[in-house]
Amino acid sequence: MKIGTKSVLYGAHCFLLHWFFVALGWWKVYGGRRIEIGSRWRTVTDDVGFTYRAETRVYASLWHPALWLAFFVHDLGYLGKPNMDGPEGELHPMLGAKILRWWFGEPWGHFVMYHSRFLAKQHGVRPSALCIADKLAIALEPWWFYLPRVNLTGEVKEYMAKSSAMNATGNKYSGMNLTVSSQRAWNRDMCNYIRRWVEEHKDGREDTWTPNTKEAVSETGVWK
Repeated sequence: MKIGTKSVLYGAHCFLLHWFFVALGWWKVYGGRRIEIGSRWRTVTDDVGFTYRAETRVYASLWHPALWLAFFVHDLGYLGKPNMDGPEGELHPMLGAKILRWWFGEPWGHFVMYHSRFLAKQHGVRPSALCIADKLAIALEPWWFYLPRVNLTGEVKEYMAKSSAMNATGNKYSGMNLTVSSQRAWNRDMCNYIRRWVEEHKDGREDTWTPNTKEAVSETGVWK
């Protein structure tokens, strides 16, 4: 069984559990208020026959069904992936984006696509609001609940190896220097970093912490 499939079935991205912590992260950051999801463009013809493109901003609160679908499907693209951090794993948001786009159109596809800091950086856009909730979800999960699962799937080996390599080469996210002497210490540092990143970026400001180069980015589902 591929590691991406194991992650979705019972690992870091377990489909029975992860969506709950993402929803909890959304609630902690945004509560029940309306949040801008993106923009939708439509063709408009005025009274004199002039046709133009008009932008409509799209908002959603926690009660919007598309938001709950996004919570559930955003990481399902890891299914069948041979890695969490390689060329295949990095593109995991595409499946969830396709599902949301099919059901609700844009900007919901982009909303899911850019829950990945890596893809947002590569495409020159800012991470979506889903990114904020998704990242915080990891820090909300107790270590004693998270670490056994990522050990069972083997994901923790890839995550910690990446952290060790980033520490050694200096290719890391701004402010990240995770301890790799033990899994517990690594998890603690990772969660602390995520909380700082969320606090800094929850208002939608530009992500200056994430490296521009693909080689420096870890899209693992741990600090993606």
